[in-house]
Amino acid sequence: MLLNKPRTRLELTEIAIPTPKPGEILVKVEACAVCRTDLHLIDGELAKPKLPIIPGHEIVGTVTESQSEQVKIGQRIGIPWLGWTCGQCQFCLTGRENLCENALFTGYTRDGGYAEYTVADERFCFPMPAAYNDPAVAAPLLCAGLIGYRSLVMAGPPDRIKKLGIYGFGAAAHLVAQVARHQHRQVFAFTRRGDSTGQRFALKLGAAWAGASDELPPELLDAAIIFAPAGSLVPLALQAVDKGGRVVCGGIHMSDIPSFGYDLLWGERTLCSVANLTRQDANEFLRLAPIAGIRPSVTRFPLAEANEALDAVRHGGLDGAAVLVV
Repeated sequence: MLLNKPRTRLELTEIAIPTPKPGEILVKVEACAVCRTDLHLIDGELAKPKLPIIPGHEIVGTVTESQSEQVKIGQRIGIPWLGWTCGQCQFCLTGRENLCENALFTGYTRDGGYAEYTVADERFCFPMPAAYNDPAVAAPLLCAGLIGYRSLVMAGPPDRIKKLGIYGFGAAAHLVAQVARHQHRQVFAFTRRGDSTGQRFALKLGAAWAGASDELPPELLDAAIIFAPAGSLVPLALQAVDKGGRVVCGGIHMSDIPSFGYDLLWGERTLCSVANLTRQDANEFLRLAPIAGIRPSVTRFPLAEANEALDAVRHGGLDGAAVLVV
C-alpha cells in the first residue's frame, strides 16, 4: 500500500520484492499495526518523507533472508520506528540514539510494513517474545508499546509517580495503562468529551477514573502523559498535575500549544516531549510485556483495506489498535 504524495489515499501497488543490502534482512510481513504517526505522514504533517513511501512501523514478520549470525532465517522478529542510526553523531556517542542527527525511520524515510515483504537493518530488529504467538496481537507492541513505555519512564518512577493521567486513550494509552497497573500506579484516563466507549474501555483496563479531557480529575496527579495530538491539552494537563509533577507529550506531532499563565508551570512542574526510542527501550519493554501480562486489544484489517484502517484510527472508536494482517 503505497503513498505517492501527501494528502492522498494509499494505492494498492505491485512492486518487486526488495533486495536486502549488506547488514539488512528480508522479512515476510505477517502483521503491521496502524499508528497515528502514519496519519501525520499521510496528512503531510511530517516534513521530508521518502516518496513514494510504504508506511508502517509496527511490523511483525518472519525472516526469509539473512546473512547474520544473530538473526536466523525463520525467526519471528519485530521492526520498530527507529530503523537506522549513524553511531557517530554527538547523540549516538552519548547513548541518545533516539536523537540521532542522521537517523532513518521505518515507514517514513525507509519503506515500512504496509506490504507483503520489507527489509530492515538487522541491528534494529528484535526477537518477539514467545508469549505473543499471534503476530496481529504482537504488532502494537512495536510502537504503541515502545513509545508508550518510554513516555511512562520519562513521567517518573513508580515509587514517586503513583497517580498518572493519560490524555487520549488509544493504542499507546491502553498498553501504558496495563504497565502502570502492573507497577501499582493509579491511572486517570482522559478522552474526548462524550466518548463514553473510550471511558468504559479505560475503566475495564483498571483505570481508577475516566472522564473528559477538559475535566479536572478528582485529585491532583503526580504526572500526566498526552498521547492525543492536541496542543490545547497541555495547559489542561499542567492544571491537573500537582507541584513537582511532569507532563510528557508522547506524540511526534501536536497542534500549536496555546499560551498559558506561568502559574500553571510554577511549582517546579515540567513539560517535555518524547522523541523516538532507543534499542534499550525496546529490549526493556519486550522483556517486561509478558511478565506484566500486557495484552493488546486489536481490530484486524486486510492489507488492501489500509485506507479503511487509517480512517478508523482517525475517527476513533476502536478499542486499542488497528492492525493490518497480511
